[in-house]
Amino acid sequence: MNRRNRILRQSSGVRELVKETRLHPSDFILPVFITEGENKKEEISSMPDFYRYSLDLAVKELQECYKLGIRCALLFVKVPDALKDNEGKEAVNEQGLMHRSIRAIKKALPDLVVMTDVALDPYSSYGHDGIVEGDQIVNDKTVEVLARMSVSHARAGADFVAPSDMMDGRIAAIREALEKEGFHRTGIMSYAAKYASCFYGPFRDALDSAPGFGDKKTYQMDPSNRHEALKEVLMDVNEGADIIMVKPAHAYLDVIRETKNSVHLPVSAYHVSGEYSMIKAAAKAGYLNEEQAMMEVLTSIKRAGADLIATYFAKAAAQLLTRTK
Repeated sequence: MNRRNRILRQSSGVRELVKETRLHPSDFILPVFITEGENKKEEISSMPDFYRYSLDLAVKELQECYKLGIRCALLFVKVPDALKDNEGKEAVNEQGLMHRSIRAIKKALPDLVVMTDVALDPYSSYGHDGIVEGDQIVNDKTVEVLARMSVSHARAGADFVAPSDMMDGRIAAIREALEKEGFHRTGIMSYAAKYASCFYGPFRDALDSAPGFGDKKTYQMDPSNRHEALKEVLMDVNEGADIIMVKPAHAYLDVIRETKNSVHLPVSAYHVSGEYSMIKAAAKAGYLNEEQAMMEVLTSIKRAGADLIATYFAKAAAQLLTRTK
């Protein structure tokens, strides 16, 4: 034989030398669930070892994660039922929990990149990502609110807004609104290819944001479609997105790779709550090693083409990477 491929696998030193894909804590976007109150840390029952925090404890958690090398947080808020409506009034309330959270986190950690979820489902009495009329989630009225919501987040100090709603034309409307208000440095991370996935269930438990009727298949994508994802991605690029996201991640590695091959922007992928909880459940049952599964899955997402990975494993993975430097 004149070619022995195993030569490049013969020791840990050689394997490390020729490793093609490397994870670093700065690859991770840490999702953070924030709730009203003080000194609250509530474990999410369907997401073991992941928590909702009151703002004071969220700041402390982010300070700890920053020391581990995590440089980006994606904020979500749990809105009390009394503040939910069908118009998104609380979504644009500059004294609301999201806006207070942005200001407090940027004050405590000025160099942390703060991204904010832009969608109406946490604020909606119907649990949908848009305004409801009859049995329809209406597009254009929703986009108007999303643009105002984005400007209000930028005014509070967000570095990026992250529209996760999948309404048509919202990236162009948000970019126009940000430019008009002078927020030329505020970025947009677009959930460009977001699928109507069954893997979002634990997230909806975390924020009490499950749809009150029907489902989200009229605006989120059909899991069967790949070419449609590229159409959505390219439209969002043309409308002014700065980062493109694919969601979910692990079940959509092919879409991540297609996106990476098609655009010249950073690509992010969201390793979602159900994907996280499956590993947790399998590890608890003794079916697999949690740390090994975590790192293998995150590596596969990066190998597929994701420059950034939003994951509930961000802190655990950063701790492991820091230990094994």
